[in-house]
Amino acid sequence: MSDDIKAPGFKASELIAGLESAFSKYSDAEKQSQIKKTNGIFDLQVSNDAKETVTWTIDMKKTGTVYKGKAQPKADVTIILADDTLLDLASGKLNGQKAFMTGKLKTRGNMMLATKLDTVLKGAKAKL
Repeated sequence: MSDDIKAPGFKASELIAGLESAFSKYSDAEKQSQIKKTNGIFDLQVSNDAKETVTWTIDMKKTGTVYKGKAQPKADVTIILADDTLLDLASGKLNGQKAFMTGKLKTRGNMMLATKLDTVLKGAKAKL
């Protein structure tokens, strides 16, 4: 597990590092299946209580990887949310639709793709 994916001061760092670890455990067939199901690149712009922002990219279009920084090539959807909101989504305490409706989550780009983030998080959690 690489430490360069973690961002100090962000509770979601562990979650993202866990995703990276889960993705690395996928067999090629599982990875291709996930990529086929999702077919998108997510930019997660996460802000913490100190008003700092970090961007993580989940590439489920080509490589099936997670990394810190903006998407290369550009993301299909950008999801803007707070650190705690991302943790609540990943744990299942909050669903994406409710987060969006209450303003806890904002999207730019392909909004329908944003709904697949839930599936990516759950699939990766099953690997941990």
